[in-house]
Amino acid sequence: MEIRPGTYEHFKGGLYKVHSVAKHSETLEEFVVYEHLTPDKEPTGDFWVRPASMWFEEVDKPEYKGPRFTFISNYTQDRPVCSGHL
Repeated sequence: MEIRPGTYEHFKGGLYKVHSVAKHSETLEEFVVYEHLTPDKEPTGDFWVRPASMWFEEVDKPEYKGPRFTFISNYTQDRPVCSGHL
């Protein structure tokens, strides 16, 4: 499944904006670069990276079974998040 830029919901309820998929300089492993958002989709400035292989991983817990992240909307439906250079 393709990881595309946009807003995703984590299985615990948090909202995150995917900015891009980057590659590790030594191993070429792909990582998702994403930012935590408020419930109103406002940026918090907290950026994270996660191995792309974990992005759509299935979570299997007693309280939840399903995808780790679920796609909510793309950039054209959201307000811009990053206004500077990374």
